[in-house]
Amino acid sequence: MEIVEDRYGAGAILITSQLPLKTWHEVIAEPTFADAILDRLVHNAYRLELEGQSFRKTHVKTGDEMHQS
Repeated sequence: MEIVEDRYGAGAILITSQLPLKTWHEVIAEPTFADAILDRLVHNAYRLELEGQSFRKTHVKTGDEMHQS
């Protein structure tokens, strides 16, 4: 909360998460903080929700390839 509060209105905040926005209240577990954080992050935000397979899952290196790097 302190980081978001300090950055709000002062500059950009970039956050990446694998959690859907609807689960943040449950994860933060403090409704007042969750509301305050999400209000500041979602206001004037650009959200990109990616879909599809994980890039890591489709490009797994084998043990031999890892040793050659």
